[in-house]
Amino acid sequence: MTETVIPAPTPTTLPVEGSSARFPVRRVFCVGRNYAAHAREMGADTREPPFFFTKPADALVPTPASIAYPRATNDLHHEIELVVAIGKGGADIAPADALNHVWGYAVGVDLTKRDLQAGFKTKSHPWDMAKGFDQSAPITSIVPASKIGHPDKGAITLSINGVEKQRGDLNDMIWTVPETIAAISRFVELAPGDLIFTGTPEGVGPVKRGDKLVGNVAGVGELQLDVR
Repeated sequence: MTETVIPAPTPTTLPVEGSSARFPVRRVFCVGRNYAAHAREMGADTREPPFFFTKPADALVPTPASIAYPRATNDLHHEIELVVAIGKGGADIAPADALNHVWGYAVGVDLTKRDLQAGFKTKSHPWDMAKGFDQSAPITSIVPASKIGHPDKGAITLSINGVEKQRGDLNDMIWTVPETIAAISRFVELAPGDLIFTGTPEGVGPVKRGDKLVGNVAGVGELQLDVR
Protein backbone atom coordinates (compact mmCIF):
# COMPACT_ATOMS: atom_id res chain seq x y z
CA MET A 1 0.00 0.00 0.00
CA THR A 2 1.28 3.47 -0.92
CA GLU A 3 2.15 5.64 2.05
CA THR A 4 0.52 9.10 1.97
CA VAL A 5 1.57 12.20 3.89
CA ILE A 6 -2.05 12.94 4.86
CA PRO A 7 -5.03 10.57 5.04
CA ALA A 8 -6.11 9.60 1.52
CA PRO A 9 -9.69 10.53 0.54
CA THR A 10 -12.21 7.72 0.65
CA PRO A 11 -13.16 6.74 -2.91
CA THR A 12 -16.74 7.61 -3.86
CA THR A 13 -18.90 4.60 -4.69
CA LEU A 14 -22.62 4.21 -5.28
CA PRO A 15 -24.93 1.29 -4.57
CA VAL A 16 -26.00 -0.90 -7.48
CA GLU A 17 -29.63 -1.96 -7.62
CA GLY A 18 -29.98 -5.66 -6.78
CA SER A 19 -26.31 -6.19 -5.93
CA SER A 20 -23.95 -5.96 -2.98
CA ALA A 21 -21.25 -4.65 -5.33
CA ARG A 22 -20.84 -0.90 -5.76
CA PHE A 23 -20.20 1.42 -8.68
CA PRO A 24 -16.94 3.43 -8.31
CA VAL A 25 -17.27 7.06 -9.38
CA ARG A 26 -14.50 8.91 -11.20
CA ARG A 27 -15.93 12.20 -12.47
CA VAL A 28 -19.36 13.85 -12.65
CA PHE A 29 -20.30 15.75 -15.81
CA CYS A 30 -23.52 17.75 -16.19
CA VAL A 31 -25.24 18.94 -19.36
CA GLY A 32 -26.69 22.44 -19.34
CA ARG A 33 -30.12 23.32 -20.82
CA ASN A 34 -30.85 20.01 -22.53
CA TYR A 35 -34.65 20.36 -22.57
CA ALA A 36 -36.11 23.05 -24.84
CA ALA A 37 -38.76 24.23 -22.37
CA HIS A 38 -36.19 24.56 -19.58
CA ALA A 39 -33.82 26.44 -21.88
CA ARG A 40 -36.64 28.88 -22.64
CA GLU A 41 -37.48 29.37 -18.97
CA MET A 42 -33.80 30.21 -18.39
CA GLY A 43 -33.88 32.71 -21.25
CA ALA A 44 -31.65 30.76 -23.61
CA ASP A 45 -31.61 29.84 -27.30
CA THR A 46 -32.82 26.23 -27.49
CA ARG A 47 -30.57 25.48 -30.47
CA GLU A 48 -27.22 26.16 -28.87
CA PRO A 49 -24.66 23.30 -28.92
CA PRO A 50 -24.40 21.23 -25.72
CA PHE A 51 -22.23 22.64 -22.96
CA PHE A 52 -20.98 20.98 -19.80
CA PHE A 53 -19.96 21.68 -16.23
CA THR A 54 -18.76 19.36 -13.48
CA LYS A 55 -19.40 18.48 -9.87
CA PRO A 56 -16.90 16.75 -7.56
CA ALA A 57 -17.54 13.06 -7.03
CA ASP A 58 -17.91 13.57 -3.27
CA ALA A 59 -20.87 15.91 -3.89
CA LEU A 60 -22.92 12.78 -4.62
CA VAL A 61 -25.43 11.77 -1.93
CA PRO A 62 -26.92 8.25 -2.16
CA THR A 63 -30.66 8.40 -1.55
CA PRO A 64 -33.01 8.11 0.24
CA ALA A 65 -31.26 10.74 2.35
CA SER A 66 -31.62 13.83 4.48
CA ILE A 67 -29.29 16.74 3.78
CA ALA A 68 -28.69 20.13 5.34
CA TYR A 69 -29.78 23.29 3.54
CA PRO A 70 -26.46 24.54 2.11
CA ARG A 71 -24.61 27.61 3.31
CA ALA A 72 -24.13 30.81 1.30
CA THR A 73 -27.48 30.80 -0.52
CA ASN A 74 -31.05 31.98 -0.07
CA ASP A 75 -32.31 30.51 -3.34
CA LEU A 76 -31.57 26.79 -3.65
CA HIS A 77 -33.17 25.19 -6.75
CA HIS A 78 -34.02 21.62 -7.75
CA GLU A 79 -33.26 20.10 -11.16
CA ILE A 80 -34.36 16.45 -11.68
CA GLU A 81 -32.24 14.49 -14.18
CA LEU A 82 -31.55 11.12 -15.77
CA VAL A 83 -27.98 10.09 -14.92
CA VAL A 84 -25.83 7.94 -17.19
CA ALA A 85 -23.11 5.73 -15.69
CA ILE A 86 -20.20 5.03 -18.04
CA GLY A 87 -18.75 1.52 -18.00
CA LYS A 88 -16.35 1.67 -20.95
CA GLY A 89 -14.13 4.64 -21.74
CA GLY A 90 -13.18 6.27 -24.98
CA ALA A 91 -12.55 9.47 -26.91
CA ASP A 92 -14.27 10.73 -30.06
CA ILE A 93 -17.05 8.21 -29.57
CA ALA A 94 -19.51 7.95 -32.44
CA PRO A 95 -23.18 8.43 -31.48
CA ALA A 96 -24.00 5.07 -33.06
CA ASP A 97 -21.54 3.36 -30.68
CA ALA A 98 -22.19 5.48 -27.58
CA LEU A 99 -24.67 3.20 -25.81
CA ASN A 100 -22.06 0.44 -25.80
CA HIS A 101 -20.15 2.62 -23.31
CA VAL A 102 -23.08 2.83 -20.84
CA TRP A 103 -23.10 0.58 -17.79
CA GLY A 104 -26.32 1.81 -16.22
CA TYR A 105 -28.64 4.63 -15.23
CA ALA A 106 -29.85 6.46 -12.13
CA VAL A 107 -32.07 9.34 -11.06
CA GLY A 108 -30.29 12.46 -9.81
CA VAL A 109 -30.99 16.01 -8.67
CA ASP A 110 -28.66 18.82 -9.66
CA LEU A 111 -29.05 21.20 -6.71
CA THR A 112 -28.16 24.77 -7.67
CA LYS A 113 -27.55 27.95 -5.70
CA ARG A 114 -29.49 30.06 -8.19
CA ASP A 115 -28.73 33.39 -6.55
CA LEU A 116 -24.99 32.73 -6.67
CA GLN A 117 -25.21 31.44 -10.23
CA ALA A 118 -27.05 34.57 -11.37
CA GLY A 119 -24.43 36.79 -9.75
CA PHE A 120 -21.58 34.86 -11.32
CA LYS A 121 -23.22 35.10 -14.76
CA THR A 122 -23.46 38.89 -14.60
CA LYS A 123 -19.72 39.06 -13.87
CA SER A 124 -18.78 36.33 -16.40
CA HIS A 125 -17.34 34.31 -13.52
CA PRO A 126 -17.28 30.48 -13.26
CA TRP A 127 -20.31 28.71 -11.75
CA ASP A 128 -18.34 26.28 -9.57
CA MET A 129 -19.55 27.48 -6.17
CA ALA A 130 -23.16 27.54 -7.41
CA LYS A 131 -23.09 23.97 -8.72
CA GLY A 132 -20.27 21.96 -7.13
CA PHE A 133 -20.91 22.50 -3.43
CA ASP A 134 -21.18 19.80 -0.74
CA GLN A 135 -24.16 17.42 -1.13
CA SER A 136 -25.20 19.09 -4.39
CA ALA A 137 -25.85 15.84 -6.29
CA PRO A 138 -28.35 13.48 -4.62
CA ILE A 139 -28.64 10.26 -6.61
CA THR A 140 -30.35 6.86 -6.52
CA SER A 141 -28.72 3.47 -6.85
CA ILE A 142 -27.29 2.68 -10.29
CA VAL A 143 -29.53 0.34 -12.31
CA PRO A 144 -27.65 -1.81 -14.84
CA ALA A 145 -28.56 -1.24 -18.48
CA SER A 146 -28.50 -5.02 -18.82
CA LYS A 147 -31.71 -5.04 -16.73
CA ILE A 148 -33.61 -2.01 -18.06
CA GLY A 149 -32.13 -1.32 -21.48
CA HIS A 150 -31.48 2.25 -22.55
CA PRO A 151 -34.42 4.53 -21.69
CA ASP A 152 -35.06 7.17 -24.35
CA LYS A 153 -38.66 8.05 -23.54
CA GLY A 154 -40.87 8.17 -20.47
CA ALA A 155 -41.86 10.64 -17.79
CA ILE A 156 -39.32 12.50 -15.66
CA THR A 157 -40.89 14.30 -12.70
CA LEU A 158 -40.16 15.96 -9.37
CA SER A 159 -42.59 16.74 -6.54
CA ILE A 160 -42.10 18.76 -3.36
CA ASN A 161 -44.29 17.92 -0.36
CA GLY A 162 -46.62 15.99 -2.67
CA VAL A 163 -47.03 18.82 -5.21
CA GLU A 164 -45.62 18.20 -8.68
CA LYS A 165 -43.14 20.89 -9.74
CA GLN A 166 -41.35 19.40 -12.76
CA ARG A 167 -42.64 17.15 -15.53
CA GLY A 168 -41.10 16.27 -18.86
CA ASP A 169 -40.33 13.30 -21.06
CA LEU A 170 -36.93 11.83 -21.85
CA ASN A 171 -37.72 12.19 -25.55
CA ASP A 172 -37.88 15.97 -25.01
CA MET A 173 -34.08 16.09 -24.73
CA ILE A 174 -32.46 18.40 -27.27
CA TRP A 175 -29.38 16.16 -27.29
CA THR A 176 -30.03 12.43 -26.82
CA VAL A 177 -27.91 10.30 -24.50
CA PRO A 178 -25.79 8.95 -27.40
CA GLU A 179 -25.30 12.47 -28.78
CA THR A 180 -24.36 13.78 -25.34
CA ILE A 181 -21.80 11.03 -24.78
CA ALA A 182 -20.31 11.69 -28.21
CA ALA A 183 -20.13 15.44 -27.54
CA ILE A 184 -18.36 15.08 -24.18
CA SER A 185 -15.90 12.58 -25.63
CA ARG A 186 -14.69 15.22 -28.08
CA PHE A 187 -13.50 17.33 -25.12
CA VAL A 188 -12.24 14.63 -22.73
CA GLU A 189 -11.54 10.93 -22.86
CA LEU A 190 -14.36 9.29 -20.93
CA ALA A 191 -13.42 6.54 -18.48
CA PRO A 192 -15.23 3.83 -16.54
CA GLY A 193 -16.83 5.38 -13.48
CA ASP A 194 -17.75 8.69 -15.10
CA LEU A 195 -21.30 9.92 -14.56
CA ILE A 196 -23.31 12.23 -16.82
CA PHE A 197 -26.28 14.23 -15.51
CA THR A 198 -28.25 14.73 -18.74
CA GLY A 199 -30.21 17.91 -18.05
CA THR A 200 -33.55 18.86 -16.50
CA PRO A 201 -37.05 19.63 -17.81
CA GLU A 202 -38.89 22.85 -17.14
CA GLY A 203 -40.29 23.79 -13.74
CA VAL A 204 -37.10 24.30 -11.75
CA GLY A 205 -37.71 26.27 -8.59
CA PRO A 206 -36.86 26.84 -4.96
CA VAL A 207 -36.26 24.25 -2.25
CA LYS A 208 -37.01 25.32 1.32
CA ARG A 209 -35.88 23.96 4.68
CA GLY A 210 -38.17 21.11 5.68
CA ASP A 211 -39.10 20.18 2.10
CA LYS A 212 -39.49 16.56 1.02
CA LEU A 213 -38.52 15.91 -2.60
CA VAL A 214 -39.54 12.88 -4.65
CA GLY A 215 -38.12 12.48 -8.15
CA ASN A 216 -38.96 9.82 -10.72
CA VAL A 217 -37.66 8.69 -14.09
CA ALA A 218 -39.92 6.09 -15.67
CA GLY A 219 -38.27 2.69 -15.80
CA VAL A 220 -35.23 3.83 -13.83
CA GLY A 221 -36.21 4.63 -10.24
CA GLU A 222 -37.44 6.99 -7.56
CA LEU A 223 -35.35 9.48 -5.59
CA GLN A 224 -36.36 10.57 -2.08
CA LEU A 225 -34.70 13.53 -0.38
CA ASP A 226 -35.43 15.57 2.76
CA VAL A 227 -33.87 19.00 3.25
CA ARG A 228 -33.25 19.92 6.89
